[in-house]
Amino acid sequence: MHLLRGAVKHAGSGVERLTSAARGFGSSSQRFRASPTPLCTDADAPKVLITGGLGQLGVGLAKLLRRRFGKNNVILSDIRKPPRHVHHNGPFIFTDILDFKNLREIVVNNNISWLVHYSAVLSAVGENNVALAKEVNITGLHNILDIATEHGLRVFVPSTIGAFGPSSPRDPAPELCVQRPRTIYGVSKVHAELMGEVTPPAYFHKALFFCFFYKALCLPFCQYYHHRYGLDFRCLRYPGIISADSQPGGGTTDYAVQIFHAAMKTGRFECDLRADTRLPMMYIDDCLRATLEFLEAPAESLLGRTYNINATSFTPRDLVREIQKVLPGLEVTYNVDPIRQAIADGWPMALDDGAARRDWGWRHEYGVSELVRTMLTHIATGNQLAQTF
Repeated sequence: MHLLRGAVKHAGSGVERLTSAARGFGSSSQRFRASPTPLCTDADAPKVLITGGLGQLGVGLAKLLRRRFGKNNVILSDIRKPPRHVHHNGPFIFTDILDFKNLREIVVNNNISWLVHYSAVLSAVGENNVALAKEVNITGLHNILDIATEHGLRVFVPSTIGAFGPSSPRDPAPELCVQRPRTIYGVSKVHAELMGEVTPPAYFHKALFFCFFYKALCLPFCQYYHHRYGLDFRCLRYPGIISADSQPGGGTTDYAVQIFHAAMKTGRFECDLRADTRLPMMYIDDCLRATLEFLEAPAESLLGRTYNINATSFTPRDLVREIQKVLPGLEVTYNVDPIRQAIADGWPMALDDGAARRDWGWRHEYGVSELVRTMLTHIATGNQLAQTF
């Protein structure tokens, strides 16, 4: 507790509230260790490859999967050199998803059975480099799906709230509706959803045109190809994901991570979205747990292959007020980025995740209050520990 108090010098009277929160909300590893699910033996465990593993979610998912399936059964990969702690925590290899031959060799040589495909160029970055986003998000995806089909893998490809567009219902967005996103990131994610459900025959591209705009009408057609070719494709539409351990990677919801670090470091923050911009959000522990539960769900329980998951929704103004309950000195100004604001205005305010709750038992644990207190506790503790080395 002395460490925590030293790290929150901007909190004022919020110190006691934050230290109290620390008792109620432990670290990610503590929450996951509380799970009653036993570890698998090596004989039972899948062999998992995670692409794009050094992004916001990969390292955390690898930690969770290694606890579940064993350290050597989960291989993290990326095109960047990993930090030392990542390198020493389990297998890590270089994987370029645009190099089909190299990717195939990795799958074969390591006897991969599950492939988690996190490599992607996110929304705001993608609008500034459309060519790169097309190459990584579409060409790379095709390589993943071809290899997964060839070798009978279970493949997980995340989607996003960015897969919806201005003409989609926004509060909440259902699973089946007109989507028509206006960013290359969103377009590529709708493409991924349909490619996964429609494993490509020779005349796939004609089908894709109709499915892209009328998904609700031709889902049975798409499901035919899933059953016909046997690809075990799984996809979750993630809300904005909030985590303390990794920096955001160029998405429109980045403000909801950055504000916590700024609140602890300087007590001031400039937000690039309007104060009333409501978007669906989720704490990373909920996101990683949902991903594992979905990957382990029996195929016969899945009535679809793409599901919404939801936890909480809030505006920047809501988040500021919640943080100020703990750090009353936080000052926030608004300098709206027109590109990010236009993207956010076309996204849902909430997601209807009734199908996930029905089919495979999804339940979130973190609302906005729990999320705020857990984030501040993590950052405060992490900052103080970093100063001791």
